[in-house]
Amino acid sequence: MYVGRMIERVQEPTFLILTALATGPQHGYGIIKDAESISGGAVTLRVGTLYGALDRLAGQGLVELDHEEVVDSRLRRYYRLTDAGRERLAQEADRIRRQAEAALARLRSAGPAPQAPAVTA
Repeated sequence: MYVGRMIERVQEPTFLILTALATGPQHGYGIIKDAESISGGAVTLRVGTLYGALDRLAGQGLVELDHEEVVDSRLRRYYRLTDAGRERLAQEADRIRRQAEAALARLRSAGPAPQAPAVTA
């Protein structure tokens, strides 16, 4: 029976967005490129997905607008993590680490994977 506080798991795109913002404010394109790098190229955020997530995360108090600037006649918004966002990212990273450690420990204790029998024709 679980007695501690239940923390809702964040989806991978959200985790990558929060991780991208952990080092400081970034604009949308920077977040997209950073998330792709962090995921080893496995995840490419779409613009609509990113801004929908940023709006949701701002509503939850996890990110906020840092500043805006005009570049080539276009408005560029920079976002940053709030203290609550940093705490949530730390909790999620810890949860993922614990699960990965448990998986690796089980793999080590199980020994080498059994070999499939040879197939003869």
